[in-house]
Amino acid sequence: MSDSIIEKSTDLIEKLRQDNPLTHCITNVVTVKDCANAVLAVGGSPIMANAPEEAEEIVTLANSLVINIGTLTTEQIKTMKKSAKQATIMGKPFVLDPVGVGISKIRNETPINIIKESKPAIIRGNLSEIKAIAMFYGILEEFTTAKGVDVAETDIINDETLEINAQIVKNIAEKLDTTIAVSGPIDIVSNGKEVYLLKNGDAMMGNITGTGCMLGCIMGAYVAIGDPLIAAVTATSVMAIAGEIASQTTKFNNQGTGSFGTYLIDELSKMNPETFKEYVNIIKI
Repeated sequence: MSDSIIEKSTDLIEKLRQDNPLTHCITNVVTVKDCANAVLAVGGSPIMANAPEEAEEIVTLANSLVINIGTLTTEQIKTMKKSAKQATIMGKPFVLDPVGVGISKIRNETPINIIKESKPAIIRGNLSEIKAIAMFYGILEEFTTAKGVDVAETDIINDETLEINAQIVKNIAEKLDTTIAVSGPIDIVSNGKEVYLLKNGDAMMGNITGTGCMLGCIMGAYVAIGDPLIAAVTATSVMAIAGEIASQTTKFNNQGTGSFGTYLIDELSKMNPETFKEYVNIIKI
């Protein structure tokens, strides 16, 4: 376990609650309320604006930006591109969440165009999505098409595939000059130089919609005030630990996924350095 990264993460957890940065989340209609509540729970201040007419103004006001392509519309794509360009011009960090990239033309073109025209601080997704992005840049020769927005079976991260997948993520981060955060049974985060494996979380997190979207928005809140690598590690671990504890409570009370969703937000709102240090499982490789 890396003590240095844990100390940096706990500092970031406290700083977010003190600074309360404005986090602009352009996210999908399925999860927008959950994303806003998740950002509030960890100490950020969310704003969810979709109109292209105000894109530059909102980015100018915000401390960071999140772009999630989960439910794309023509108008929203305009907002995303304008917002990403403005963030890049102003030197404000943004998180790109390429939900379902690889399964349709519009989902392929949108994140690629954003990356070409602007510079995301963090790209987060499951391994199938990250490999799809890499394929379009010629970093990988082939990729596995995702099942909807879920990770393909051949891209599931486990102890057997961990070493090669960690190397793939590191290479992609280095080539794209960004931080890559990959979600899975074991999460992988790399900035092209350092690689961290994060081993928290619970399978129940996959039984409600929006946990990945919430994570992307939480990441946006942390990157507003911190280094992208530390922000990605912190957000991923905070979300996974909250899911772990929420699952324990749900099972103890013999409840279901609806209750789990509520407990998840509860645990995000209660997250502090002490809980983080008690549960966190980070390995630097």
